[in-house]
Amino acid sequence: MLSTGALRAHLLAARLAGTVATSREESLRSYRLFAARDPRVLIGIDPEWSWSVRDLIGLMADKCGVSGDPRCTTGQDVIDPERTLAALDAFALRLAAVARCGGAVLIGTGHPHRLLGFYAALADALSAAGCVVLTPAHGHRVDITTRFGLRTHNLRYVRGVALVRGADGKSSGGEPGAHTHSPLPIRTALAAAAESGGPLPGLVIGDHGWVCGAGQLGFEAIGLADTDDPALFVGEAEGVVSVAVPLDDAVRSDYYLPLTRYVLNRACLSQ
Repeated sequence: MLSTGALRAHLLAARLAGTVATSREESLRSYRLFAARDPRVLIGIDPEWSWSVRDLIGLMADKCGVSGDPRCTTGQDVIDPERTLAALDAFALRLAAVARCGGAVLIGTGHPHRLLGFYAALADALSAAGCVVLTPAHGHRVDITTRFGLRTHNLRYVRGVALVRGADGKSSGGEPGAHTHSPLPIRTALAAAAESGGPLPGLVIGDHGWVCGAGQLGFEAIGLADTDDPALFVGEAEGVVSVAVPLDDAVRSDYYLPLTRYVLNRACLSQ
């Protein structure tokens, strides 16, 4: 069993929390774009409230532990590990709740090269607990606007986790899938589930547009988010996202293994 103290030490050593790789400049740019309601940063959230850059800085200081001083414009962001631990506990509670009722879950990631293993372990544990891990719209086409223009992707499931790949089926550098913030894949998956008459998810787990897109449509959604992804924390503040866990979402994939053990133990889903 991984103790809270051991996980706190790991978060800091792996730079999942504490001083992280995300720069203050990157985060402030995201906050400015979010305040302007740029869809690239909204990633599926349609905010009910008006959010200024100052509002977002205050929110992210509260949710993540970044500097709340608008005059701080350079350097590296800092995530408070205590906030990460508290959010992981809340995340585990939602896993436990869906496992107790044997509900259907849908899991998806826009960071397959980093987070596939984390989510796949959750899929295995929830399946073993009697949950249905949904895989709707496998192989469906999703056209996503990127900085390189409109690109066609296909929705795939790897070890029960949804991701997107280029239409040619290839991923750069041998990665399992493409990095995306788009909410279009989860919208495609949920539409296919509804049209088929099959079960709809009682819980959506993931990051980026997977969480925001599902939450905006009224599905319970929980996920991980970095300091330059304000949409999940705005969604949490407005009641659209159930849990947003603050951490660096782009460190080495094996650094997330202790988090997997921790949340599964907390959720009483350890295998």
